[in-house]
Amino acid sequence: MILLMLAAPAIAYWSAGRAAAELAVHHGRRACYHAGVQWLDQSVHLVKVRLRRSESGWLGWERHFRFEYSSGGEDRRAGLVIMHGRALAGLVGPMPEEASVH
Repeated sequence: MILLMLAAPAIAYWSAGRAAAELAVHHGRRACYHAGVQWLDQSVHLVKVRLRRSESGWLGWERHFRFEYSSGGEDRRAGLVIMHGRALAGLVGPMPEEASVH
C-alpha cells in the first residue's frame, strides 16, 4: 500500500513533465516556423525544474526546455521555452521576421 502511495505522485509528476515537453516542442517549433529558421534535432531538452507560484497564486512546476535552431544551416543557436504546468510562461529564441531589427 505504501509503494502505491509513493508511485502515484511519481507517475503524475512524470506524466505532467511529458505533457509539458510535448507542448514545449510545439511552441519551439512554431516560433522557428514564424521566424523563418530551421528547427534542429526535432526535440527539446529539460535544463531546469523548480517550484514557482503562478499569477493566480497556485504553486506549480516551472520547467525550462532548451532547443536549437539555425538561420541558414551553418550556424547553431539555442532557444528556451519556459512552461509553468501546461501553460507557456516564456520563450527566448527566434523572433518573427517582421519583428526583427534591420
